Amino acid sequence: MLFDSPVTLAWLALFVGLCVGSFLNVVIHRLPKMMESEWHEQCAELRGESRGATQQLSLARPRSRCPDCGHQITALENIPVMSYLFLRGKCSACGSKISPRYPFIEMVTGLASAFAAWHFGFQWSALGALILLWSLIALAAIDFDTQLLPDAITLPLLWIGLAFNLNGVMTDISSAVLGAMLGYLALWGVYWAFKLATGKEGMGYGDFKLLAALGAWLGWGMLPAIILLSSIVGAVVGVVLIIFAKRGRNIPIPFGPYLAGAGIIALFWGQEITRTYLGLLT
Repeated sequence: MLFDSPVTLAWLALFVGLCVGSFLNVVIHRLPKMMESEWHEQCAELRGESRGATQQLSLARPRSRCPDCGHQITALENIPVMSYLFLRGKCSACGSKISPRYPFIEMVTGLASAFAAWHFGFQWSALGALILLWSLIALAAIDFDTQLLPDAITLPLLWIGLAFNLNGVMTDISSAVLGAMLGYLALWGVYWAFKLATGKEGMGYGDFKLLAALGAWLGWGMLPAIILLSSIVGAVVGVVLIIFAKRGRNIPIPFGPYLAGAGIIALFWGQEITRTYLGLLT
């Protein structure tokens, strides 16, 4: 059969992943703007003001345009990665530069999808891994840009993880429920301990929800590895930014990308990492 070959499945996942990556670029760019617009509308409503008729922004409308000249992106100009290379990273109408992050997100999503398909094979766990990967990539990029982890992604991701694990796709349902509970409470406890000690907020509530979602997908046993990996990477990157990029210590650094990266590592190699550190403790 077609899907009996891991290589064939990986190529198919690569193609799908590239297309999904193109859509994730839209999500990353528009979802924070949609949230901001909704907040303004709610504030105006509370003040009893009318904002008048405005064009509603959604993930589907209006069609993508060049931010500099307004040129509407055609289908041929929206082929993942290839269009960027063909256009040499410039708008076909005005010649303004296109951010290389667009093809980067597409390539990362495509390659990660291909690896997930090859790693898990043609089974439900591969579909679950793809959903988790795509969500984490979007969340990491949005948090990096805006320091927001939208509920529109984190909460459905949590419930979908629990639904998948009703049949033990990634872990058993008891471990998934405990993972969601302990994931949220672990960072909630850190948040309040830090706030009581310093009077400052060390992280946002979105981080709690993201770790809860990871716990729902991967089980409570993966939480120590995820927290350890994300803390180590976050500390190293933070020190590098302070030393080499001269980033002020008072400037907040989003924790979501490190949680997402740690979650991806745990998805593929979490069992091996857990066995290793448990072996070191015994």
